Amino acid sequence: MKKKTPVNASVLVVDDSIETVELIRRNLVSAGYQVYTAHAVQSAIAMLESIRVDLVITDLKMPDGNGVQLVQHVSENFKGVGILVITAFPSIEGAVQSIKVGAEEYVVKPFTDQELFSAVERVLSKTRQFKRAEPGRLVPQNFGIIGESEEMLKVFKTIAKVKSTTATVLITGESGTGKELVARALHYGGHASNAPFVPVNCAGIPDSLLESELFGYMKGAFTGATETRAGFFQTADGGTIFLDEISNTSLAMQAKLLRVLQEKEFYMIGSKKPHKVNVRVIAATNVDLMQLVKKGLFREDLYYRLNIISIELPPLRERGNDILLLISFFLTRYTRELGKDMIHVTSKATQAMKAYSWPGNVRELQNLIHRLVILADDNSIDAPDLPESFRYSALRSKGLDRTLEEVEREYITNVLAASANNLSQAARVLGIDRKTLREKMKK
Repeated sequence: MKKKTPVNASVLVVDDSIETVELIRRNLVSAGYQVYTAHAVQSAIAMLESIRVDLVITDLKMPDGNGVQLVQHVSENFKGVGILVITAFPSIEGAVQSIKVGAEEYVVKPFTDQELFSAVERVLSKTRQFKRAEPGRLVPQNFGIIGESEEMLKVFKTIAKVKSTTATVLITGESGTGKELVARALHYGGHASNAPFVPVNCAGIPDSLLESELFGYMKGAFTGATETRAGFFQTADGGTIFLDEISNTSLAMQAKLLRVLQEKEFYMIGSKKPHKVNVRVIAATNVDLMQLVKKGLFREDLYYRLNIISIELPPLRERGNDILLLISFFLTRYTRELGKDMIHVTSKATQAMKAYSWPGNVRELQNLIHRLVILADDNSIDAPDLPESFRYSALRSKGLDRTLEEVEREYITNVLAASANNLSQAARVLGIDRKTLREKMKK
């Protein structure tokens, strides 16, 4: 009988044997664990620098080092991470040595499923006791948003500080980075969580209709106004209104929004009586509003009134191994929705996705995984299953008939992949600044 999985338990399995890793991965995934895999010591260490795990399961023999070295490294550098060693009969001495340098348990090959589950649960039980006993331990809250990268941890810290205030917040970031998720986290994590949260896509409503949608209208105010109708601000009274793509509003509409922010009142169309409203405003944009201010397309006073608190969401390509967490999350979600068995993403496919620039960010990744799960013929997703744009560097000619732009694109892509999409590191290798690198990536 399988042990009960602790909430959010995540495991890194390290072994140069692909068969052993896949066997352990399938068993643990079927029991509800979140599983990452690596086939060498250095790749395991690189993953541990980017993701948080509760347990490392490692073999003792690896092509670029040995498991004892990995055990000692994890023990001395990653607090509260459990360690389980896999060993063959001739390597019991090595297992004993690994216990001395930090491993909690070891299992001997060949082992049964029950032996594996029991050992995993024993180690996790020890780490849970340690974490409960650790004084002053602070667990970062992610507000239901998936991410463990340094960039996202900064976002979570800002949300935690701002959520219980009524300050206006401006959320910036590329399309598909999750701006509405952050807005919802601010609302539902605050004191007004039981009040309405009203999202408004300013880009999706023609400017001629936006005023009536936001502020409502009186009966007879215009042709077709057969009854008095409340607007979004009245609906959101006491709660939060989220104005997405605020950059798409006209200067006239911006003046009306400024009045709401400053005076806490507005006029319904056809009414001469101001309506008082108590609404927190959260705005979002995927363009640089200050550049629009300089061009005279956005009111400077409204910009500063909106930008009391600013939260900048990083693009997916700058979030390192967060992509692994997101892939796992969306795979689990869509396999359950479609009633399919859990699907495995090969290391080749994972590397191809990590090297991709993701212009559509998390939304693009979500749609891709959904499509791949629907079309999957078996229980795995490999690089050839990905769209051609993910496989372009592997398909194009390597001869002397390529343009300079093609060569540059390939080199930048390779540097980004080698640096785990760390923009600062990649820019240093390329000898350019981050801004120039971003422009080249967009191009």
